[in-house]
Amino acid sequence: MSNTVKIVRFHQTGPAEVLQFDELPLPEPGPGEIRLRVKALGLNRAEVMFRSGQYLETPVHPAKNGYEASGIIEAVGSGVDSSWIGKTASTVPGTFKLNDHGVYGEVAVVPVHGIAEYPLTLSYEQGASIWMQYLTAYGALVWIGHVAKNDFVVITAASSSVGVAAIEIVKAEGAVSIAVTRTAAKKAQLLRLGADHVIVTDEEDLVTRVNEITSGKGARIVFDPIGGKILEALAAATASKGIIFEYGALAPEPTPYPLFTALAKYLTIRAYTLFELTPAPEFSKAKQYIFDHLASGAFKPLIDKTFRFAEIVEAHRYMESNAQVGKIVVTL
Repeated sequence: MSNTVKIVRFHQTGPAEVLQFDELPLPEPGPGEIRLRVKALGLNRAEVMFRSGQYLETPVHPAKNGYEASGIIEAVGSGVDSSWIGKTASTVPGTFKLNDHGVYGEVAVVPVHGIAEYPLTLSYEQGASIWMQYLTAYGALVWIGHVAKNDFVVITAASSSVGVAAIEIVKAEGAVSIAVTRTAAKKAQLLRLGADHVIVTDEEDLVTRVNEITSGKGARIVFDPIGGKILEALAAATASKGIIFEYGALAPEPTPYPLFTALAKYLTIRAYTLFELTPAPEFSKAKQYIFDHLASGAFKPLIDKTFRFAEIVEAHRYMESNAQVGKIVVTL
């Protein structure tokens, strides 16, 4: 085993090109930590925002990056059961900070509570494509939203990995998914992935279409990572006493609060992130729910495109193009 490893870090915020491969001593896991020999990385929008200095966490340079990795546990720190060594596992976003434990590298050191096993029928690439998307969707839709049979659920940015996971969860709970995408290019694939309806906002009026689909009732749940001006239309498309989850900030403009619509409909417009779920008692239930649905085949992590480790910059550029449907994965 080499005494050094390549770790991706950035020494200043900026475009994808600031990511660089630093040759560093092989890190040893500290108390309560494990070291994962990384086989695949799953990219997330949060990591693009972190690299750009536009995330909830401010980078401390030289900064690591990356929430999701799969691989084999090769070492454990004090206080950690040695039976973990040799097991296949993946890292769980929301259980550690990017500055402390970013996983872009040949190895990743993370807290033992920040790993989880997944069904071994899945590949390493699929194993790196689980927890961010399914936990994020589960927390809003199942844990807080209590999605139920025949509920109408609007899912914006539906072609993202979280959007696709939300479509699967809505289907698993017997509800009706209304996927929202900007262009028609992704409509057919979203329908193949299980969306009950797809609204193309470049061609259709969102509020009119939601009212047509719901017979004028509106959607009980809206799951939105965009924010900005679309929130006004989403509020208009939401049912009386419905709930809108805002779990991201992809829009370049400020997000106006639709006060009069919210007052007239008694709406709940709720901020939500994965970080709310991971410390909660519900976290264990969420992981088991996802594991069971993966094992049964009800959930199938969708990989849009795979890059080699040496192509991490290109992978980030591709994510910024918004061309993907599903997960972008980097393999080692």
